[in-house]
Amino acid sequence: MHDDCPKNLFAVGLITSLFFLWGFALNLNPILIPHLKKACQLTDAQSAFIDSASYIAYFLLAIPAGQFMKRYGYKGGILLGLGLFATGAFLFYPAAAARSYGFFLGALFVIACGLTFLETAANPYITVLGDPEGATQRLNFAQSFNGLAATLAPLLGGIFILSGKSLSPAQAAAMPAPQLGAYLNHEAAAVQAPYLLIGGFVLLIAAVLYFTRLPDIIESTDDEGPGRPLLQEKNLLLGVLAQFFYVGAQVCVSSFFIRFAGRVAGIDEKTAALYLAGALLGFTAGRFIGTALMRYVPASRLLAGYSLLNFFLVLLAVFTHGHFSVYALVGVEFFMSIMFPTIFSLSIRGLGSKTKEGSSLVIMAIVGGAVFPPIMGRMSDASSIQLAYVVPACCFLVVFYFALRNIGVKKVKLATAH
Repeated sequence: MHDDCPKNLFAVGLITSLFFLWGFALNLNPILIPHLKKACQLTDAQSAFIDSASYIAYFLLAIPAGQFMKRYGYKGGILLGLGLFATGAFLFYPAAAARSYGFFLGALFVIACGLTFLETAANPYITVLGDPEGATQRLNFAQSFNGLAATLAPLLGGIFILSGKSLSPAQAAAMPAPQLGAYLNHEAAAVQAPYLLIGGFVLLIAAVLYFTRLPDIIESTDDEGPGRPLLQEKNLLLGVLAQFFYVGAQVCVSSFFIRFAGRVAGIDEKTAALYLAGALLGFTAGRFIGTALMRYVPASRLLAGYSLLNFFLVLLAVFTHGHFSVYALVGVEFFMSIMFPTIFSLSIRGLGSKTKEGSSLVIMAIVGGAVFPPIMGRMSDASSIQLAYVVPACCFLVVFYFALRNIGVKKVKLATAH
């Protein structure tokens, strides 16, 4: 096995780059939401469909992506994913030229279809690419680049996409139509160069991968597992529900963060993007700290504690004012860090030969990120962005319940990253 390590090292590096790519793409959404809200003159509820366009792809394509890779292999699936990603990124150019919100949503959906293929391939591939004993270390290594991307996306997006200039409804109404049109077109055009660069970089990775021989992966045969149908596995179904609510909470907290910081603490959008980058750096640090803590604290207990802490932190953000509210949301990012891989691993334990099917169901639950942001946006339009954060607070209670149902589980191996 050790003789294979040098041969696999370049492959591990390439697959790790995929974790960076989907982390970067998804974490640009919190920048796009306030940006396109301005450029396309949207309500909060309408702007939330940016997340819906991204996350609905996971629900629609998680199983087809797995079937495609069964037939054409991991490499074929990754190349298709990169091709879709690049195509969606290039579509941002005409979408901005037309200043069409529907066009933007279509482009985001194409990107997310590509990300679904990448994530479906990369998570299992990184764990079997080398010694089985090193699977967790390889996953953690890949997660570090996913976290780096999550930090860099709002940081770079804040610099190169957000202008820092916002018009109040009264200012927009008082502005002559040609001047307003020029302002809105200039705002929309800010995404063109960044997304052309992203598309070009993705194509470069695809070209390198195309000419690279990836090792053939022979997957081990699972234990037989339970004899009853998968849909009778209560813990799996509860885990799918918990993941649905968790991803909804995660996306809501991050996506409306810049708008929240502006409304509640008077922080301008460029500075708020820096706060968000710091919060997501905390998310990354929290994942490594949480993984280390699991050596001493059972994963289910840590999940229960973190979800309850997040419930109260979000309530603090809702009912306090000024910078303290923003700091509470920064804390929420830290304690969300372990939730996706922990819920995933607790959900599929004991499934044996049905693990892959069970995993697909848990991945499909990422659609929570498409469902909850529009609900939160509608609540924000009807009341305030601050009160709308009650939505993710309630989501964390579902995660807490799932953790309590698994409180007797002493140890699980984290097997995925998102």
